[in-house]
Amino acid sequence: MKEILQGLFFCLVTAAFFLFYPAEKKTVHPLSRGWGADIDWVQSYEEGLFEAQTRDKPLMVIHHLMDCPYSKALKEAFSQHEEIQNIAKVDFIMMNVMHETADSNLAPDGYYVPRIIFVDPTMTVRTDLVGNVETLKYTYSQEDLDKLLENMKKAVSERLRVEL
Repeated sequence: MKEILQGLFFCLVTAAFFLFYPAEKKTVHPLSRGWGADIDWVQSYEEGLFEAQTRDKPLMVIHHLMDCPYSKALKEAFSQHEEIQNIAKVDFIMMNVMHETADSNLAPDGYYVPRIIFVDPTMTVRTDLVGNVETLKYTYSQEDLDKLLENMKKAVSERLRVEL
């Protein structure tokens, strides 16, 4: 009888453990800053360029500010758009920055936020992939996600090739 009670006690403790112990928590990439928890983000522009060349993937650089209402709105829409999240995770080297880089190529028409620049694995800034605003070519808003997705697909499919 004692063995049966011990077995029953063991089963109850085990069941309680699985019921009340939190499931494995999903880790959020520390550089995500809310743009996509499942995306691997690079820390620096130099690292992004290296990874883009090494892995033959375009680099997508998102310039934003935490307290900018336009950046916040774009970030929320971007992070909730399933197809954008998937293509960003699979087909891009991703970087989001809240400070300017030393490379002026990442500000072809000025220093404003939010702006998104695509860099080809050949380290060429894709000046042909722009948003819907003529005066701020590289800006996107939460209403421009279709255009952003279109440009992401072009960046992946129309990568520049260097002839050796």
